[in-house]
Amino acid sequence: MNTAFLVLHIVVTVALIVVVLLQEGKDPGLKGIAGTSPDSGDSFFNKNSGRTKASMYSKMTVLLAVLFLITTIVLCILNAN
Repeated sequence: MNTAFLVLHIVVTVALIVVVLLQEGKDPGLKGIAGTSPDSGDSFFNKNSGRTKASMYSKMTVLLAVLFLITTIVLCILNAN
C-alpha cells in the first residue's frame, strides 16, 4: 500500500512539474513598452477563454496540486502508523 501511494505521489509530482514548466509567463516582455496590451483582443469575457491552452494548463495545475496534497497527507498518515 505504501509503495503504491509512493509511486502515485512521484508520478503526480513529475506531472505537476511538467505542467508548471509548460505554462507561459504573464510578463508581456518588450511587447508592453508601447503602452498597448499585447493581448488587447483577448478579454476576460471572451467566448473561448475557457478553452485556451493557458486555461487548460491552469486547471491541470490546480488538479495536480490538489492530488499532490492528498497523496502527501496519505503518505504521512501511512508512515505514522
